[in-house]
Amino acid sequence: MIFFFVVATPLFAAFLYTFFRVREINRQIRPDGSFAEVGGARLHYHFYRSDGSDPDAPVLVFLHGASGNAYDTRLAFLASLKNKYDLLFIDRPGLGFSTGQGALHDLPEGQAHVLSLLLERLEIDNAIVVGHSLAGSVTAALGLCAPDRVKGLVFLAPVSHEWPGGVNWYYTVASWPVLGAIFCWTLTLPIGQGQAAKALTNVFLPDGAPQGYPREMKLPLLFRPASFRANARQIAFLKRAVISQSKRYSDIRQPALVVTGTHDTVVWPSIHCEGLIRDLPNAELLMLDLAGHMPHHTHTDVIIRGIQRLAKKVESTDNGTHLAPKAEGSLDRV
Repeated sequence: MIFFFVVATPLFAAFLYTFFRVREINRQIRPDGSFAEVGGARLHYHFYRSDGSDPDAPVLVFLHGASGNAYDTRLAFLASLKNKYDLLFIDRPGLGFSTGQGALHDLPEGQAHVLSLLLERLEIDNAIVVGHSLAGSVTAALGLCAPDRVKGLVFLAPVSHEWPGGVNWYYTVASWPVLGAIFCWTLTLPIGQGQAAKALTNVFLPDGAPQGYPREMKLPLLFRPASFRANARQIAFLKRAVISQSKRYSDIRQPALVVTGTHDTVVWPSIHCEGLIRDLPNAELLMLDLAGHMPHHTHTDVIIRGIQRLAKKVESTDNGTHLAPKAEGSLDRV
């Protein structure tokens, strides 16, 4: 009995803290985009229409990585690309202000399906999908499931192939039935908030995060139990998913740009980026010297130029120009 109270009392206190902190986060941070209910998910997104004059320009669709939301990619790209292209920034299912249905949207294939339904709802039939980190796997899945709408792919520090080892233990625990829910409703929010600054430092190395980054990308949204649990499941189940999905990459015929940093220690370029260059028929590699895992914030201008080159290639392809075969070892190093 004494042991029960010793264990239960701090857990109950942590639950109460989490409950009231979540209410505070939801009151302080409100959605400011649009919502669409598609494929069993409720997706939150920002869609910026261009006032440009090029009707053939593709729509740029941005997908954020793990532990993030659409405010991350919007912070990196909106100011530079607004009114040059139509821009769509999406909270992936379960993250940001989007909701999903557990196993239905945990895997890249399930997310790609619901995102393709959003593209259909918004009447987007000429898209370049730009996916960062974990969303690289979702970008590839979109290229496979919706080639009629997804005409080009950009992979930013992507996860795409099997890697040695597993994932951090807390993602595994948070993904478990029952115990994972208890874990997320007691420990992840107080511990996660305390470790957030260190985690951001590590993910941006060797560079620093932009001024005010946690506030601008609304980082507290991640630590809400439902969001953290969805994020954990997507990470925990990812390796098995890419083992299967990567066998189909040769079917992705769209032009692609693979962007990586030489100092990325979060996702290994030697596995994922080299794997994509090997497996995708029409992919080019953009190697960024001294860049880490967040190149869209630290090397934004170079990446935008790469996206613009890909957009011209997509426009040429849609206008009937034949895509030249990929040159062996195609590489642009900056």
